[in-house]
Amino acid sequence: MDLGLLIILGGSAALSLGGGWVCISRWSRIRHLQDTPTSRIRSAAQGYVELVGILRPLGDVPLIAPLSGELCLWWRYRIEEYRSNGKRSSWSVVERGVSEGWLRLADATGECLIDPRGAEVRPAFRRVWSGSLRHPRGMPLRGLRGLLGIGRRYRYCEERLHADEPLYAIGDFRTTGGGRQGLDLATARKQVISEWKGEYAGLLQRFDSNGDGQLDEAEWRRVRLAAGLEAEERHRHASTGPAQHRLARPTERLPFVLSSHGEEVLARRYRWQALGGALMCLAGALLLSAKLA
Repeated sequence: MDLGLLIILGGSAALSLGGGWVCISRWSRIRHLQDTPTSRIRSAAQGYVELVGILRPLGDVPLIAPLSGELCLWWRYRIEEYRSNGKRSSWSVVERGVSEGWLRLADATGECLIDPRGAEVRPAFRRVWSGSLRHPRGMPLRGLRGLLGIGRRYRYCEERLHADEPLYAIGDFRTTGGGRQGLDLATARKQVISEWKGEYAGLLQRFDSNGDGQLDEAEWRRVRLAAGLEAEERHRHASTGPAQHRLARPTERLPFVLSSHGEEVLARRYRWQALGGALMCLAGALLLSAKLA
């Protein structure tokens, strides 16, 4: 079997497997979006939930998009440079970035903070334009550096979320305070003991009764008892505060999506992507079978 045939067979198999993965993953997303009912923030259950609300500013410090300089609540950008090498030319990414600041979502019942890290974000605002500077807000270079930059072409892409925009969000929902969360005493006690071990000299000063520089079994029992009481006190203190709701990336392999578009628009896009994946899988399988025949 020659090298060319091996390359074709490998490419066909990769196309088929990649297309199958895209099809299955997109249909799985559709199922999770459609099977998860929309919840109200105040009454949402702990765990995987779907929320719909309006974005509100968080804090007094405005967030500025790096390429356009416009005010927003979240941004993502990409800078590409047009490169030509003989007969081949293409756009190559030279810089990209995404904001990681938290978002504040509000509905008629309450507010929820959203950690966007790890989310698939699909904003309604997307702008693409071009220019001759590496950074569209930069000053033109002078002298030799400016002459060397003549003829360079850059393409900029910026996506943003803004205040007062609707947002669809699905992810892991957790509430602290407000007396809603239960106490896992064993876990909370371990956390307290771990903090105390960070200041081991202070731990010895409090619990080393015989002054031998170490904690025996009886002294460790006192440590665990005191840590349990400390954990319960912290829980009581946290429960008396107002409820704070947060949405973040699920620990399981579940979709974490933030979108300016509603569920139906997202489901429609995923259906088209699933169809494209199925066609890729079929094309790869047909090509592979034709070459092996």
